[in-house]
Formats: sequence, C-alpha cells, structure tokens
Amino acid sequence: MKQITQTFFAAAIVIALLAGAVAAIPAGPSLAQEAGLFFKDIDDLPLMPGLVEDAGSGTTFDSAQGRLVEAYATGPVSEGEVMAFYDKTLPQLGWQRIDVGVFRRESEILKLEFPGGPGAATPLTVGFRLMPAGS
Repeated sequence: MKQITQTFFAAAIVIALLAGAVAAIPAGPSLAQEAGLFFKDIDDLPLMPGLVEDAGSGTTFDSAQGRLVEAYATGPVSEGEVMAFYDKTLPQLGWQRIDVGVFRRESEILKLEFPGGPGAATPLTVGFRLMPAGS
C-alpha cells in the first residue's frame, strides 16, 4: 500500500507540474542569495562559481551620493578566470566595462581587485568595491 501511495503522489506531482497547477517559486535575488549565487551586501552582483564570499570581511555604507560596499570572496580560481567570468556576466546585468576590472552602471562604479597582487597563489582572494561614480 505504501508503494502505491508513493507512486500515486509522484505521478500527481508530475501531472500538476505539466498542467501548471503548482504555485510559482519566487524569483529574484532572495532565492539566488539563498542558493549562494549573489553577494550578501551587493545583491545584484553574482558570485562566480568557485568563489565563496568571505563572511564578515566586507563593509557597507550608504551616503547621499550612493552606496559604498566592499566585499571579498576567495576560491581556487585564477585572476584570468575571474576577469573572464565578470567580463562576460556583468554586461548582461547592465554593467559597461570602462577599464580592466572596472565597470559602470548608471551612477555606480564596480572595481575588482586582487589584494594578493598579480599571480597570487590559490586560493585567490578577490575584492569587489562598489561606489558612486563621482567618488
């Protein structure tokens, strides 16, 4: 009887999904953040696969000119992989590359930095600084 109930339940879920009867899963940054796909304090900045946000290492400040945020992530990736990921991903989110590791969207500037310097050994630490464009 238990096997029949489990089979019936599984079939009911498949039918409901196909029919569109199941409530939609909420979308947006909150769902992505729960999955660890975006930075905690820069909720519209994706976290590159392979990087893990360094908990408690960043700072956030709101000013009259806009937000100032520093966040750090570390992982077994290279500087080239990080740059390639963000060069490809950020323009899809409205960011325009204005220099190596520097992007602008509306009135904000995002800078990617590598505190360990060029050719730093893995795990690599990447700094992300978000600031008003006039800073």
